[in-house]
Amino acid sequence: MSLVVNEIFYSIQGESIETGMPCVFVRLTGCNLRCAYCDTRYAYDEGSATSIDEIVRQVLSYGVGLVEITGGEPLIQEKTPALAAKLLKTGLEVMVETNGSMDIDLIDRRCIRVMDIKCPSSNEASENNLENLDRLTEKDRLKFVISDRNDYCFAKIFIRNKLKTAPVCPVLFSPVSGGLDPAVLAEWILADRLNVRLQVQLHRILWPDKERGV
Repeated sequence: MSLVVNEIFYSIQGESIETGMPCVFVRLTGCNLRCAYCDTRYAYDEGSATSIDEIVRQVLSYGVGLVEITGGEPLIQEKTPALAAKLLKTGLEVMVETNGSMDIDLIDRRCIRVMDIKCPSSNEASENNLENLDRLTEKDRLKFVISDRNDYCFAKIFIRNKLKTAPVCPVLFSPVSGGLDPAVLAEWILADRLNVRLQVQLHRILWPDKERGV
């Protein structure tokens, strides 16, 4: 079994609750969405077929306990669940980052599934699969990428209307890198007393001139 892989690299986890932790990233090729602010367009088409066994071998060679499967959109490749299962079998903590348009239960619930809710500025908000809200577990994370006040209001209303009880998992608000000032987003969150976590892309701060391998 193989998948089309764009890159495998070792870096610092720059997002989510695991920010700052050493992590191996497996970036798979292909995406079914075209978000306006996408910073990994090179993963739309570039990649080479790599066996699952070889992917696992490369991941384990770094000797760290955290791995993230990302993209692109990893769930558009049929064998991604098999890769996640094999990585789990080795004892690794496995994260899967998904754009939220596909059924996240394709991925084993033992994984940390980081799922987007697309805001208006992405131009892909119509692709949000709201059935996924009932599939989230306490291990998962729900992420909103926010580029302006309109996105922020969308996310705030979404939380109040769609997550009527306390969210089952952490909710992350992430400003678009190089777009919305994180301090401005922080002020909005504080003013509205939202129970969300402000997330900045640490890897973009550490390596601002690098587009790949971070």
